[in-house]
Amino acid sequence: MRILYVGPNRIGDAVLSSGLLNFLCRNYPEARFTVACGAPAAPLFEALPGLERLIPVHKKPRGGHWLKLWRDVVGQRWSLVVDLRRSPIPWTVWNTRRAIAPSSSGREEHAVVSFSRTLGLSESPLIPHLWMGEKHHAAAAKLMPKDVPVVAVAPTANWKGKIWPAERFVKAIRRLTVVGNTSAEAILPGAMVAVLGAGSERAAATPVLKAFPADRVIDLVGTQDLPTIGACLTQSSLFVGNDSGLMHMSAAAGVPTVGLFGPSRPERYAPWGSRATWVTTTKPFSELVGGTGYDHRTTDTLMDSLSVDDVVRASTTLWQRMGEEKK
Repeated sequence: MRILYVGPNRIGDAVLSSGLLNFLCRNYPEARFTVACGAPAAPLFEALPGLERLIPVHKKPRGGHWLKLWRDVVGQRWSLVVDLRRSPIPWTVWNTRRAIAPSSSGREEHAVVSFSRTLGLSESPLIPHLWMGEKHHAAAAKLMPKDVPVVAVAPTANWKGKIWPAERFVKAIRRLTVVGNTSAEAILPGAMVAVLGAGSERAAATPVLKAFPADRVIDLVGTQDLPTIGACLTQSSLFVGNDSGLMHMSAAAGVPTVGLFGPSRPERYAPWGSRATWVTTTKPFSELVGGTGYDHRTTDTLMDSLSVDDVVRASTTLWQRMGEEKK
């Protein structure tokens, strides 16, 4: 049995939809999978059980990327084609069955629910999942301390408007960890700080990297592949970060996750799961992106109305709730 899975372009959407692929892996353990998805997200699937082929899709003018993908997969007869991109592929290759993501237009629901509709499972949404191999866990074991708590911080995003100011990240993490100051409200005193981001985002992450003593910082900004980052996250005690693919990876890894929102909709993109929460700016989404002169190409951060107090409070509340659930 061969299954072709045409997945999302971005890391966040790839994680949010990963429950579908995990469902197929569990229900068809003998299947061989070909995964085609955006190049940034492709490493997420390297350790997928039954993976036969991984095809990074690089966008080309006039839909040329779909023609290239078609040429790559047309020679095979597929038992099932799952297409989350609503591309021409399911209609132009041999297949016994196809499952195409329905349009989410007009639906006020979380992306996980929308993706689950592809397999008719919106009533039992498919939980996001990360795949990691032994080599990824081994690499993470060398990077992460064994007996010290770690707060993972993702101070970057794929758009400047979603980035909470770096100096506020520093203040919040100091208050939560007592790194660099003293505070009665610290929930993880003495914790190390793992800073995450893409290599292209190092400039945005540098103020956070430099704010803490070198022996208390784990630099994961563009230094590891995504499965290794996932393995590092599984060894973290808490995650605090902007709405990003890393935030969704953290939630999928089961880490207590605090997502920071402003010019994006938490009702659709909040971190998924009972071990996650989110906090948003006091200015509503409609005001942030609908103001006079707004241009997403030139805007600076739109996260100014999210306070350090709000982030610390959300983190503390989540941490305390996790502690209560362990009792």
